[in-house]
Amino acid sequence: MTRLPGALVWDMVFPLEPWCGNDYAQLARFHAAGLHVISLTLAGDNHNIGEGIQRVAAARAHILANADRYVLVERITDVDRARKENKLAVAFHLEGTRCFERNLDIIDAYYQLGVRHTLLAFNQANDVGGGCAERADGGLSKFGEAVVRRMERVGMLLDLSHTGHRTTLDAMALATKPCVFTHSMADAVQPHFRNLKDDQIRACAKTGGVIGMSGSGEYMGDLACSNEAILRHIDHIAQLVGPQHVGLGLDLVFDADALNRWIRSRPEEWPQARDPSWPGFRYATLEQLPALTDLLLKRYSETDVRGILGENWRRVCAQVWR
Repeated sequence: MTRLPGALVWDMVFPLEPWCGNDYAQLARFHAAGLHVISLTLAGDNHNIGEGIQRVAAARAHILANADRYVLVERITDVDRARKENKLAVAFHLEGTRCFERNLDIIDAYYQLGVRHTLLAFNQANDVGGGCAERADGGLSKFGEAVVRRMERVGMLLDLSHTGHRTTLDAMALATKPCVFTHSMADAVQPHFRNLKDDQIRACAKTGGVIGMSGSGEYMGDLACSNEAILRHIDHIAQLVGPQHVGLGLDLVFDADALNRWIRSRPEEWPQARDPSWPGFRYATLEQLPALTDLLLKRYSETDVRGILGENWRRVCAQVWR
């Protein structure tokens, strides 16, 4: 990135959904923009086991078949090897646990296929716990407790974005390893059902975890998706718990109009879709990252900025992955 040569740049969330412009061809754009690691959202609460396994297997086959461009991330040393070979390191994750179908053994199978983090729930409640868009959150279920323990045992990172407030606190209280919110902003800066309260931020930091900054203008409170808006969220979290708990989880969508049409068809999952005046999602661009890096360097030490850009994710994943 600008004025910071050699920095590891790691984006923890890229939803692989060709229908909204997010296909494999976009990975070259991430690499050209200076990113070294990207994690693909492959399945989640909208999929059952069969669909989830098929999607992960297809992505695994594609990445392995294009080894001249990509390195499949199965252990932390794969990230280092990709950088040395000037390739993009590609990891996999799931957005929700419905695709486990109450089968704890399937967690091991997903991990063997390359899934390295999983959200507990996606906006709505499931068998594990509450979603952040529900009117009420009953907290982590008994099955959810078993899921958290099994994920920790196999080395799968526990991701709490999109999950209900009480469920996240229950999960972090139970966890013995770092937990993360891969793509969530600060509610104190921009109130939103998807953003984090200060008690969630503190609890995440207490586990040693990291909070990834989303590229969504709605979450940052600026539909222009300016770097200054992103910086406001980084500053709040950094002042609350320290910059070592901040990372990037941009969750970019390249055809936002297609995404907004899909969201408007799912008001039970996205409450804002009920408002006819809702402007829809807009996103930052990869090309903003050099200027964001410059802004960070004016406010934080070079070590802290390197952490935010990628080293904080590397630290947490090295602690959790097996």
